[in-house]
Amino acid sequence: MISERNKTIFITKELRQKFSKNIITFEKKQKIKIDDFLNKTINGDGIVFLQQMPENSIDLIVTDPPYNLTKKYSTSVFNRKTDEKYSQWLEQWVKECFRILKENGSMYVCCDWKSSIILYEKLRKYFNVQNRITWSRDKGRASYKNWKNNIEDIYFVTKHAKKYTFNFKKIQILKKVIAPYVNKDKEPKDWFILDKTKYRLTSHPNIWTDITIPFWSMKENTVHPTQKPEKVIAKLILASSNEGDIVLDPFLGSGTTSVVAKKLNRKYIGIEIEKDYVYLAEKRIQMTEKDKKIQGYDGHCFLDKLNN
Repeated sequence: MISERNKTIFITKELRQKFSKNIITFEKKQKIKIDDFLNKTINGDGIVFLQQMPENSIDLIVTDPPYNLTKKYSTSVFNRKTDEKYSQWLEQWVKECFRILKENGSMYVCCDWKSSIILYEKLRKYFNVQNRITWSRDKGRASYKNWKNNIEDIYFVTKHAKKYTFNFKKIQILKKVIAPYVNKDKEPKDWFILDKTKYRLTSHPNIWTDITIPFWSMKENTVHPTQKPEKVIAKLILASSNEGDIVLDPFLGSGTTSVVAKKLNRKYIGIEIEKDYVYLAEKRIQMTEKDKKIQGYDGHCFLDKLNN
């Protein structure tokens, strides 16, 4: 499943056999009981699952839905739609996410620069849009007819305008201090010395340049074409949930949301329509039993790019 030199998790016959017993499905029109699906990976249509979930039952939703691009997944293809059709597709699940979130719940939705515009309009119809995060995703080697695209967005929305979880101290960044300030008594002002180096903790901005995309030699890497780094998801989960909270991802993909939720002691529910990706998710979830590390996070704060 994972070769010694290439750590990428592949979909193999052995992987399917090992985790086939873990596959959970649900029936259409079935009344979903949250306790029956906690800490499970479900194989099925995420939109249908959402429609059958009880109201006010989820603390946090973190999801990376298909962007409005033609993209081949394991056994299916998501075809690019007109803006109107894509907006209609978004409507189906965005409204359900609002319904199932608790009153103090939050949601993060990943998107690219094109789908961002359409997604924003749909999100603000139901939610309070709190912010838009833009992060640098360095990919590809060249672009000869346009600027190379290396950014993606994440919208941060809440059900209530003011009452929602945001643990700003959990996502602070440790930065080296270049020009340290001192007070009138010549004592450090908002900085400290660690291993003979001056550092300070600073609030997390909404532009992220400290992300490393999973590559072949990283344990978290899979064959999924649009896998998000664990570090990205960790920031979102730490900021907008507490230990023991329920984190949902209706478009789970290779399982990153569930994996990070487990590493951070949250409960999780993941729904993925591609069975092969459910196997990937289950393998990665199993791997957390031996390794709970998240790249760029030391358990207390995130490391600045210079410190990574």
